[in-house]
Amino acid sequence: MSASPTLLDRLPSRTDPRGTGPLRVLFDGTGTPLQGDSRGGLVDELARRYDGDLRLALRDDRPTMIANFVETIDGVVAMTTDGHTGGGEVSGFSPADRFVMGLLRSLADVVLVGASSIRTSQRATRTPAGVFPDAAAAFADLRSRLGLAPAPTTLVVTSSGHLDPGMPAFRDQAGAVVIAAPAHRVAELRARGFAPTVGFEPLRGSAATPDELVEVTRRLGARVVVTEAGPRIFADLAGAGLIDELFLTLAPQLAGRDPSHPRLPLVVGAAFFPDSPRWARLASVRAAGDHLFLRYQLEDEPA
Repeated sequence: MSASPTLLDRLPSRTDPRGTGPLRVLFDGTGTPLQGDSRGGLVDELARRYDGDLRLALRDDRPTMIANFVETIDGVVAMTTDGHTGGGEVSGFSPADRFVMGLLRSLADVVLVGASSIRTSQRATRTPAGVFPDAAAAFADLRSRLGLAPAPTTLVVTSSGHLDPGMPAFRDQAGAVVIAAPAHRVAELRARGFAPTVGFEPLRGSAATPDELVEVTRRLGARVVVTEAGPRIFADLAGAGLIDELFLTLAPQLAGRDPSHPRLPLVVGAAFFPDSPRWARLASVRAAGDHLFLRYQLEDEPA
């Protein structure tokens, strides 16, 4: 006697659960022309892979801040298991997620990362081709058409200064790297013999404040900053009203939590509700396999 069909049996055949194919638009509310300057304009391969255009509004008062995260269905954005801490473990190493990451980097002047990801990652500088080499030529063409440098600057934020010049990000010559650290740590870091392509930005206090991060990126000439930094830096920036857009990949995975696995959510170190909740407008939804790619535009001021 055969088993009764389940709900999954009744669903259409799914041949791409890990998101290996091009994205497809499910909803796009970005059709209204942007007011003022913008950056983007996808053509050919990038437009086909993204299933449409992508433009980012440029601010006059400060660099535009774009956050990019991937999270599980139950809200985990970072694992805490040794050797399994990156976004790849969250997304299931989805090629579509890596493409979106590369696409956002291709529009950025600066990619902001925390020191912890540099210490645990074997990846080099945060370039578009570094995360999605299949579209390297298309990414380079886009940056050339937009008059951007061949690669964005990787801005590494550290309080402790626990960084080594032998780490992959500092040995790679694909793009410039700048380390922002407390002033007394900068002196220590300079003495360690980093490559000439690595620059330093001293911070006034023991840790970077949101306003100071804006100042640093402005000194680097940024109009668009893509932050791939962790939940604590994201919480600081979002709490200060400095995140303009959030690109959030929802991966079809339940990671779970228990006391021995205190995995990190999207926001850590701040509680916005009930005094100052942060609301966002859903700008678009795309899908690749069972992954959803959500684009949110955040309010400038807390509600």
